[in-house]
Amino acid sequence: MQNNKSIVRKVLSMRELPLLVAIILGVVILSFYSPTFFTTGNMHSVFLGSAFESIKVIGMTLLLIQNGIDLSIGSIAGFTGVMVGIALDFGANVPMAIVVGLLAATVVGMVNGFIIAHLKINAMICTLAMQMIVRGLIFIVTRGVGRPNFPDAYNAIARINIFGLQAPIIYSLVLLAIFGVLFAKSGWFRQFYFIGGNEEAAQLSGIKVVKLRFFAYTFCGFMAGISGVLLAARMGGAIPTQGQGMEMNVIAAAVIGGASISGGKGTILGSFLGVLVMSLVINAFNVIGVDIYWQRTILGSILLLAIMTDKFRARKSN
Repeated sequence: MQNNKSIVRKVLSMRELPLLVAIILGVVILSFYSPTFFTTGNMHSVFLGSAFESIKVIGMTLLLIQNGIDLSIGSIAGFTGVMVGIALDFGANVPMAIVVGLLAATVVGMVNGFIIAHLKINAMICTLAMQMIVRGLIFIVTRGVGRPNFPDAYNAIARINIFGLQAPIIYSLVLLAIFGVLFAKSGWFRQFYFIGGNEEAAQLSGIKVVKLRFFAYTFCGFMAGISGVLLAARMGGAIPTQGQGMEMNVIAAAVIGGASISGGKGTILGSFLGVLVMSLVINAFNVIGVDIYWQRTILGSILLLAIMTDKFRARKSN
């Protein structure tokens, strides 16, 4: 009995509980509005649509925890697909093409990390510039024309079914589970929380702030690369606009999930639930028939509201 009470207390004290309840209530309400909403096919579409952003949000959560941000992850994902296409054109096999794409994404992340961690350039300005640079490189390399026909052997990595689910869903859930445990239990990853909470104190306590910050941006680029590899396989090719605008959805999802833009707070579970909220909202727009031109406005308003809520929480805790 005592163990059961302890479990109940832990569940009720979860920071993610209100968001989970909101998701359940939203699904129930929308199911009454549209009988096609809560169906196996539509829920599968929601999870499949969120899989690519769920992978990106792992890296973004780590950045937000240590008081950073990356506005270039959408461009990095698109660049990854283009580099995979170039490698395939040069005769590389599928594993080698994937390695080329991931290396390209990781290098961009490393450049971000070096400029921000070592040169002390503002993260938002640096990654916004990198977003433009990488997107420009995509158009230079492709001449504005994508590579639409990747081989079936490559596309299969994102199109096969595993346990009755599309592969990207399984990949994202596995990565979320692994890094969810690491963020919560690993002492090494807990250092990022100390950096975000008080960078000066973290440095005085012996934490290698510069090296860890460099790692965080490199890691974020790598995770964007994994998402880009899967996105290109799912789409069957690479197009110049692939991944465009995804960074805003990912940032909004992480903040909605409880990650603080001021640093020191955030969990993988919360960020994943934030991604689900964004995916459900977009799916609900399509089911209800909200004009496409209004959707970006509403999503932007959600991001603004999430940031304002985060600021209010920070002031209240202080």
